[in-house]
Amino acid sequence: MSGQIPAALRRLVFERAAGLCEYCLIHQSDAHFTFPVDHIISRKHQGATKAANLALACLRCNVTKGTDVGALIGRPRRLSRLYHPRKDDWRAHFHLAGARIVPVSDVGEATVRLLDLNARDRLMLRRALARAGRYPSLEALAYLRG
Repeated sequence: MSGQIPAALRRLVFERAAGLCEYCLIHQSDAHFTFPVDHIISRKHQGATKAANLALACLRCNVTKGTDVGALIGRPRRLSRLYHPRKDDWRAHFHLAGARIVPVSDVGEATVRLLDLNARDRLMLRRALARAGRYPSLEALAYLRG
């Protein structure tokens, strides 16, 4: 399949995610750029352009994740896979402590580290959104309730 994601599939991914980045839980309405659709397992690694391998991701999460499928964590260093939005429960790997995304598993640690989820600028944005009552959004709260 070409690099294009059909409009109907893109719409399905957006609606399934309720407009949220499935990694950092920012809502599309709070972003300057349209969220890209992420290949959870990249095409480079033979990931299919199918609903089961696609997630909605903010531009920052999408770019920092790139084609990676894992990251080195701990001492001594060991390889851990990244969070998979179609197969994993967000709450099993992370929890919110205010605006900070805290890993609670190796998968969470690898994902927080690689995607730089708690970078200073990202925390500042989420804190500003929290003060405005927009983080976590109603959609994110529903997502976290399962």
